[in-house]
Amino acid sequence: MRFKLDEKTEVRSYYMDKYATDELGTEIRMGITFNDVFNALDNRACVYDLLNVHDSLVRERVFEALSEIMKCEYDYIFSQWLRRT
Repeated sequence: MRFKLDEKTEVRSYYMDKYATDELGTEIRMGITFNDVFNALDNRACVYDLLNVHDSLVRERVFEALSEIMKCEYDYIFSQWLRRT
């Protein structure tokens, strides 16, 4: 990775760098940061709508990175997402 991964990192930039062969990365909404994703989870907003991609693999990869950034288990991030449903 060519940049520091933290809460201010843009999700699209991270995703396209790490998963360059996944064409769905180009559909991720520009300007969305990992902090935006975390706040969406806290507010029970739809992460798929925020990212502009409705694919579970993309969501899982974003959640994995978010759990690394927030220094918590993936299950914590995932359970936040489940609260919405």
